[in-house]
Amino acid sequence: MVELQQFRVQEVVASMVKGLEKENIWKMQDLMCWCASIWEDSQATMQQVHQGIECCHKPLAQGQALVSSKLEKFQDRLAWYMMHCNDKAKGSIDGWSKELQVKQQLKSSVTT
Repeated sequence: MVELQQFRVQEVVASMVKGLEKENIWKMQDLMCWCASIWEDSQATMQQVHQGIECCHKPLAQGQALVSSKLEKFQDRLAWYMMHCNDKAKGSIDGWSKELQVKQQLKSSVTT
């Protein structure tokens, strides 16, 4: 049962990371490639280089903050859900006779 929970959590985490990659990280990579092209211009003045750095830094910092925030919120939700499932199962235990019922509740909690 614990293995099933771990597998389910791993699937959800992988899905979340894949979504972040599509929605945010790929966009940041495109921006980084564009920013890198600024450095290829050997004719650029020092002022243009500094403007390019400022132009590239702000969106990247915002993107990193967004990804970090989404991951933190996801981890918080996941932790809350796991505590909820465990509390629900512990609250159901009033003796060994209900052990099978508790296991079934945990299993259904993981699969929903």
